[in-house]
Amino acid sequence: MKRSLILAAAVLALGGLGGFSFTTVSSASAQSAAAQVATVQSATFAVENMTCALCPVTVKKAMEQVRGVRSVKIDYAAKTATVAFDPSVTTIEAIAAASANAGYPASVKG
Repeated sequence: MKRSLILAAAVLALGGLGGFSFTTVSSASAQSAAAQVATVQSATFAVENMTCALCPVTVKKAMEQVRGVRSVKIDYAAKTATVAFDPSVTTIEAIAAASANAGYPASVKG
């Protein structure tokens, strides 16, 4: 009888601690996500040489290969690429250079 009572108490204690640590981890994850969002910048590049359906794919792949780039959205009709990136890891110049190295010179739209 004592053994089952001790076992039940242990299960309840562990269950309570598990909920506590989950809240702590969840809070830390939220703070980390907020810090990441705060460090992301966006820039829109004019990419005039995009003339076919494959061009946007090539530009996107080239820009995504730059370390620190989070996302690339291409607007073929407007001939632009909007890039979200971490400025502590990469620069606008590095992203433009990657596009130029792929054959599509890019310049920041003002």
